[in-house]
Amino acid sequence: MMPAVGARPSRPGGGRPAPWYTGIRPLLVATLRQEARATMAWIVLVSVLSASSIAAYRWIFPDAADREALALTMSSSPALELIFGPARDLMTNDGFNAWRAGMLGALLSGLMTILLVIRTSRAEEDSGRAELVAAGVISRRARLVVPVVAAVLASGALGALCFLLTWAFGGQPTPTLVLSANFTASALVFGALAALTAQLGSEAHTANWLAIGPMGVLYGARGYLDASDAPEWTQWLTPFGWFERTGPAAENDPRPLLAALGLTVVLLAAALVAAGRRDFGLGFVPLRAGRAAAPRLGVWLFPWRLHRASLAGWGLAFALLGIVMGTLSTSVGSILADNPVIAARIATGATSTAELSTVFIVTVLQLIGIVAAIMGAQIVLRVHAEELEHRLEPLLAGPLHRGRYLAANVMVALVATGCALLIAGSGIGLVNAADGTGVGFGEALYQGACTIPAVWLLVGLSTATVGACPGLRTIGWGGIVATFAITLLGPTFNLPEWALSISPMHHVPNVMADDVEWTGLAVVSAIALVLWAIGFAGFVRRDLS
Repeated sequence: MMPAVGARPSRPGGGRPAPWYTGIRPLLVATLRQEARATMAWIVLVSVLSASSIAAYRWIFPDAADREALALTMSSSPALELIFGPARDLMTNDGFNAWRAGMLGALLSGLMTILLVIRTSRAEEDSGRAELVAAGVISRRARLVVPVVAAVLASGALGALCFLLTWAFGGQPTPTLVLSANFTASALVFGALAALTAQLGSEAHTANWLAIGPMGVLYGARGYLDASDAPEWTQWLTPFGWFERTGPAAENDPRPLLAALGLTVVLLAAALVAAGRRDFGLGFVPLRAGRAAAPRLGVWLFPWRLHRASLAGWGLAFALLGIVMGTLSTSVGSILADNPVIAARIATGATSTAELSTVFIVTVLQLIGIVAAIMGAQIVLRVHAEELEHRLEPLLAGPLHRGRYLAANVMVALVATGCALLIAGSGIGLVNAADGTGVGFGEALYQGACTIPAVWLLVGLSTATVGACPGLRTIGWGGIVATFAITLLGPTFNLPEWALSISPMHHVPNVMADDVEWTGLAVVSAIALVLWAIGFAGFVRRDLS
């Protein structure tokens, strides 16, 4: 008679159960070998982000005048502060690195360990491989301890490589050490959170979003508090605020990281307790029972059914984003007016608080568009995931045409991203109309609608790669990352016009300005159509994976 899955292993020959650490070493070795390549890519990405900041600063801002111009640009751009956090010292390369890589590096570090822990714990149960492991001589808690230890090792490797690489490129030891410690602390905190959500969700997808969702909310809350000039004590409300309080290249105070260490211990303790009480293959958040009979769905309704839960979550997120960003846009003019340089420009009539708010709304809607493009790319890439899981071939064996199947999924991506911008634009417009800032509801909604073609181009890039050459599907993500970088940092780094034009968001006009230029948006729309055509032509003709 086979032992129950998850039962505590007994010693050979009977007797007391084996200790909790039984089986950890061989399972850990196998896990590290399996995950080394994927995890190392994240480690190198964050390390290069930090080291490249040191190198780029000296090249792009060689003298004091350039650095003062950078500091002026930063002080007049709440949108940059929303993403990268406050800039404490832009006159040194370490201060620039702390601003450019600090918050983004912490976010990427946390995402690395979330995906690592869920992939090596909850996803292994979903695939059935964990059941084979559990049938051997291994304790129940070891199946959670191994992913946690792997995440701890990855966090330490990230901090070490980031420090050595940044130091080699010219970073000073103390601020570089504090910044690298922030990345390690972020990876530990959110890896521990993932260990807990792996016990809560009944499948890997649910567990991932139970961890990634709160991390995104905490990051957004940190950005809102920074950009809205909130009191300093509010930094203690989020882990990202703790990382800010360490002040790399300013205070260089690592003591706030003790809070991150304490939270990590609490989350891991909760995860270990939950792991000992849940059933194997299930979670504390149960799966909803399906219908007794399968619904009659055509090819055009099936993708909506497949994505309806995630689309509902995304829709709520964009509604909240619109309201929060709309609230921030109503006060951005008065916040910037306190800046002596900006106040002088307002006094001379070079600009006004209304114009500052308008520019902020345009930039924020472009950033929201990039987030919407992530959602659209996920929907399109699901087509290839269905192909790899061999669920697509049985469908196409019938009278279903390949082009119609792809069109149904792309339609979901296009409608979802378009609605996301309209929802966010409506939220911004409602708040501004109620506050009487001079930006009407229709203007904000119109601005959101004009951002849609740029987002559809990014979705078209994923469509082209999935349809014509799935092996190059990472190009779709690369286009989104490049658009994000150019949109935010291109004007700050004084990139030439041809470089700024690479980003489709650069061609989105400000419809609230006096003169509106539509040529760029027409070109973006034409390129999007070409990318869709490439994707459909390739999908119809190529072999399935």
